[in-house]
Amino acid sequence: MPPYRNYIYEYHAKITSGEIIAGKWIKKIYEIIINGLQKQEYFFNAKAANKAIRFIENFCHHSKGRNDLIKLELWQKAIVSVIFGIQDAEKIRIFREIFIVIGRKNGKSLFASAIIAYMAYLEPEYGQEIYCLAPKLDQAALVYDGFYQMVQAEDELAELAKKRRSDIYIAESNTVIKPIAFNAKKSDGFNPQLVVCDEMAAWSGDAGLKQYEVMKSALGARTQPMILSISTAGYINDSIYDELMKRSTSFLKGNSKERRLLPFLYMIDDVEKWNDIDELKKANPNMGVSVKESFFMDEIAVAEGSLSKKAEFLTKYCNIKQNSSIAWLEYQTVENAGVEKTLEDFRDCYAVGGIDLSQTTDLTAASVVIQKDGTLYAFTQFFMPRGRLEYLQATDGVPYDIFVRKGLITLSGENYVDYHDVYSWFTMLLENYGIRPLKIGYDRYSAQYLITDMANYGFHMDDVYQGENLTPVIREFEGIIKDGDFKIADNNLLKTHFLNVALKHNMETRKFRSIKIEQRAHIDGFVSVIDAMTVRQKYWEECGELLKNAA
Repeated sequence: MPPYRNYIYEYHAKITSGEIIAGKWIKKIYEIIINGLQKQEYFFNAKAANKAIRFIENFCHHSKGRNDLIKLELWQKAIVSVIFGIQDAEKIRIFREIFIVIGRKNGKSLFASAIIAYMAYLEPEYGQEIYCLAPKLDQAALVYDGFYQMVQAEDELAELAKKRRSDIYIAESNTVIKPIAFNAKKSDGFNPQLVVCDEMAAWSGDAGLKQYEVMKSALGARTQPMILSISTAGYINDSIYDELMKRSTSFLKGNSKERRLLPFLYMIDDVEKWNDIDELKKANPNMGVSVKESFFMDEIAVAEGSLSKKAEFLTKYCNIKQNSSIAWLEYQTVENAGVEKTLEDFRDCYAVGGIDLSQTTDLTAASVVIQKDGTLYAFTQFFMPRGRLEYLQATDGVPYDIFVRKGLITLSGENYVDYHDVYSWFTMLLENYGIRPLKIGYDRYSAQYLITDMANYGFHMDDVYQGENLTPVIREFEGIIKDGDFKIADNNLLKTHFLNVALKHNMETRKFRSIKIEQRAHIDGFVSVIDAMTVRQKYWEECGELLKNAA
């Protein structure tokens, strides 16, 4: 091996040229890394990267079915190089949250054990705590035992390690490696250098989320700690796996400013090609190495004859969950939709409207969508209780006071949104600008007195159920905004709400519904626009000619 070979550039070149087949998410993460290096946002420490690779290939053994030394494939060398070689100007590792999604039988646990071994023996930090984490102790022991067998196979490593009742101790560096089960309350005293989360797609919802956050927050006391999560897709919904998937795809699409997250998402791109060997290579980079192509051909033959087996195949070998959540629009798509327009530019136009009242103590959004010269323009007004402004700024991390000064948020009521202000906004559009919403969609859980007042004024109100039924509307809208035919009128808060949207796909029905990218995020503005787009699509035959505003 050349002393300072750069496997990041080598792998990037081969997946870009098509010599190695890779999916869109893998291409995207390496594009981000390469761009960061070129802009000197990151620095590559080739010595550190190759030190880790050499250790793994010279000291780490297989532990199941064979015991020869591990030979890393190019995709694995590239990952190791990014984890240990991408550093800041102070030579401190950039990435602390590593999230690897990969198909079954691609050497996940073996790879995790090798990372543990390198950090346990060659990490310069004294007094490391390394934890193998899982819901139950016997699950946590899988990677832990794999690491111990790896150590036992190499005399130089074995003589330094002492197996104790509940851990492995390396006296030379005062390092402890230990398997632990979920117990968020008792995890507060941990000070981990490395936490390995194996098969986290099987972690149950709330308990998994809490435990992950506890361990992640515990990393703060170390200089360059790491939480390494490796998993195949699973069946549990609203879990930490789903949260990481949403965060990861948001980061990869350029919608997030996260700096410490490093996702490697080995997944197929086209579900329709689930039984195509080349497509499967995108989720199984070790095809032909740890698992033969003929194995997949046999599994495909079984899955093609059974819907349940197909669902299992999609999950375990394609990394497509039956209910999967991924970020929706790319940052540049939303940014390009911004335009400087005012209501005055649309005087005497027909429109459709949408209202998302959601929480009375939180944000409320009202929108109109107006077509002019074949392009759709959205105007959105937000409403927030005056007495909640400071609290919501702190909890949401959004400078709402700036949007108040710009007139995009109306402070309404003291502790609850006064829905009469929403009513007044719509009547203002008509009375001051002649903008007439022909149909207004609203969430069926909205305050009934507002809907009654609006109807009494003369607006045609139509309730919109927020669920998978909106799939055709969202599909149409996605095409419109990507084609550049949907514009956001001078409203950065609405842009943020668009970027906060993830789509939760139901692979069984081939439909999806919109959800938040993370718990504290807001999508109220987006929902109000989609309510408007829903009634636009529903009543197009009735009033489409008027909505074109062609005259």
